[in-house]
Amino acid sequence: LRSPSPTPRPGPLRAEMHVLLALSGRGCLVLHHAVTGGHSPCAHTPCAPPAPTGPKRTLSASSSQPSNGPEPGGQPLKTRTLSGMASKTTTTITPKRIAHSPSLQSLKKPIIPKEFGGKVPTVIRQRYLNLFIEECLKFCTSNQEAIEKALNEEKVAYDRSPSKNIYLNVAVNTLKKLRGLAPSAVSSLSKTSGRRVVSHEVVLGGRLAAKTSFSLSRPSSPRVEDLKGAALYSRLKEYLLTQDQLKENGYPFPHPERPGGAVIFTAEEKRPKDSSCRTCCRCGTEYLVSSSGRCVRDEECYYHWGRLRRSRVAGGWETQYMCCSAAAGSVGCQVAKQHVQDGRKERLEGFVKTFEKELSGDAHPGIYALDCEMSYTTYGLELTRVTVVDTDVHVVYDTFVKPDNAIVDYNTRFSGVTEADLADTSVTLRDVQAVLLSMFSADTILIGHSLESDLLALKVIHSTVVDTSVLFPHRLGLPYKRSLRNLMADYLRQIIQDNVDGHSSSEDAGACMHLVIWKVREDAKTKR
Repeated sequence: LRSPSPTPRPGPLRAEMHVLLALSGRGCLVLHHAVTGGHSPCAHTPCAPPAPTGPKRTLSASSSQPSNGPEPGGQPLKTRTLSGMASKTTTTITPKRIAHSPSLQSLKKPIIPKEFGGKVPTVIRQRYLNLFIEECLKFCTSNQEAIEKALNEEKVAYDRSPSKNIYLNVAVNTLKKLRGLAPSAVSSLSKTSGRRVVSHEVVLGGRLAAKTSFSLSRPSSPRVEDLKGAALYSRLKEYLLTQDQLKENGYPFPHPERPGGAVIFTAEEKRPKDSSCRTCCRCGTEYLVSSSGRCVRDEECYYHWGRLRRSRVAGGWETQYMCCSAAAGSVGCQVAKQHVQDGRKERLEGFVKTFEKELSGDAHPGIYALDCEMSYTTYGLELTRVTVVDTDVHVVYDTFVKPDNAIVDYNTRFSGVTEADLADTSVTLRDVQAVLLSMFSADTILIGHSLESDLLALKVIHSTVVDTSVLFPHRLGLPYKRSLRNLMADYLRQIIQDNVDGHSSSEDAGACMHLVIWKVREDAKTKR
């Protein structure tokens, strides 16, 4: 007998699961997984991915054939699905294109020509020129425009600087200015950043820092921001010159026997034996004058307007003039029509002295900064302009002054005074003295740079002074003094006295006030 053929056992259920993912319209991804069961197989046809258009790249789509046997292993569906997705998908990351920005290496760098005996080394100028170009490239529309602007900025900095130190200060300020012109992304980054800002106290104190407060008992003293009026006057008393400092710096004192006369305790200069002989204060040449003070013969004066400066060189030290970098003892780089003299320390008559005044209420005697400009006359240096400013650097008194004697040199390079300024001036030295005596008292604090020079020109005796040349002394001591221009550049990063028309007494007086207030505030911070 024939045995009946065995009934075919129903095969295990084979089902295919297709997952369709749309990826930004670039194609479709088909994932195939097989599961077993007790039902008849069911198949699904995968959708065809769209044809790629253009140069765009699409994710590869994979389709699988139905499996003829049970799945190996007994992993759950979710696990197998995730593993299948990880193994059958491929990603392509397109690198982000970055716009090309010109750099200094790709440009033809302009080279500063070497200058023999220049006031600033060429290496330093070239370094700052390269920095200027890098900053200008960030905001200029073309490379040529950036190079031209950088060259112009470097030339301006070099022309304004009589020495290397001043050039460095000017170059740093120029670099800061150029960096401020460049667009910065710092603000946008700080706005989009979602980081939580944690203070230093929270880090140190932990959770209790937000609930605990600490305080220190301090003496009741005015804050740095409140240093005005009487508080500032009280602080400035610590910086007043002593009697010994007044004497060694050449300040005038009342003559003990002669009313209206003054005496100076510094060493007297050697005077020529002949009363008609004078020594030029610019070139050092002796010359003869008539009874009116004019030169007996016409003789040109060759001089250096810059100071002597010692600098270290290979093998030792070298002394040069700051005006032209010429060696000491060389012929002057400037020429004047005739010789001139100082004369302020030779005729010490006609002085007035500030006096005590009664104050009302909580008023203080006052704080002012003062500066004078002088021109050469047949007598010597005489007052031609005076400026007084208050603690807010507001000008409270400023006038040109007509000297008592005929002017032979307006000294415009330093005084800024011209013939046109004094053409219609009728104010005399006596008028100025009357105004200053009404403004000041013996306790009024006067601020200035080498203020003894201004008081000698004003013929005023006053001992309550703050001198910035003493407050910021030279490292070599007297008779060396630092210039007001260098002090402003070193401490306040400001450039003054860069006008080709000469100095300005209002600018110098304001600079002295700024320096002293800055000094008081800085010292107050350390004392707190």
